[in-house]
Amino acid sequence: MTTVLPDSSKTDAANPVAQDEATLRVQLAACYRLVAHFGLDDLIYNHISVRVPGEPGHFLINPYGLLFSEINASCFVKIDHEGNRVDDTTQPVNRAGFVIHSAIHAGRADANCVLHTHSEAATAVSALTEGLLPLSQFAMRFHGHAGFHDYEGVALETGERERLIRDLGEHPVLVLRNHGVLSVGRTVAEAFILAYYFERAARVQLLAQGAASAAGGATLHLPHADISALASRQFNEMAGDILPPGSREWPAFIRLLDKLDPSYRD
Repeated sequence: MTTVLPDSSKTDAANPVAQDEATLRVQLAACYRLVAHFGLDDLIYNHISVRVPGEPGHFLINPYGLLFSEINASCFVKIDHEGNRVDDTTQPVNRAGFVIHSAIHAGRADANCVLHTHSEAATAVSALTEGLLPLSQFAMRFHGHAGFHDYEGVALETGERERLIRDLGEHPVLVLRNHGVLSVGRTVAEAFILAYYFERAARVQLLAQGAASAAGGATLHLPHADISALASRQFNEMAGDILPPGSREWPAFIRLLDKLDPSYRD
């Protein structure tokens, strides 16, 4: 089956809640380019997927072998939850990518976009027993809102899918122990900004822990538990003028990419 797409230059990629396939393809490609731009990628590995509107059980994912900086809107492979291609592409798909993403798309109705990276700080924090601590405002969004999944080897077996979705639960982020991090978004913008700020929070934590160690075991200051809980509620319940994650930032990201290299739209 051949997918005929409209001119990508006419899609409203800056609208974070757009839901037609052509626009989602451009936004998904933009997300790959942003992950590469901010140094969160891992060569040709890792994967970001988006649910195809109007096609239950189908999602778009990257072909195996392209750098994130090479991804564009027309390159994606459309597959179903069993890994079958549902378009005419012959490009391969990363097996672990299929296992992880099919689990989340099938198990979470709000998982329109699923993003998995091996970003360095997040992976380092995934190896700490305590995980991500509420040491910074960056981290407060995730306080009490991150699941943990123990490492089971490379995710090649479909049997792991039920444990992935169990451990994710209703959280927006899943820490993959000794492996990396996964974020879930109602929009591409949301999935990206959650991954971006998890990495920022993890970097701050590692810097603080390193500084404390270098200072001869200086004590890290953690806010009172009630304050951490308050900040978490403010972010997750969108108090005051806080909007859904990524809503404000996404148009600026599109402007950035259009200036740097608009080929992601092709």
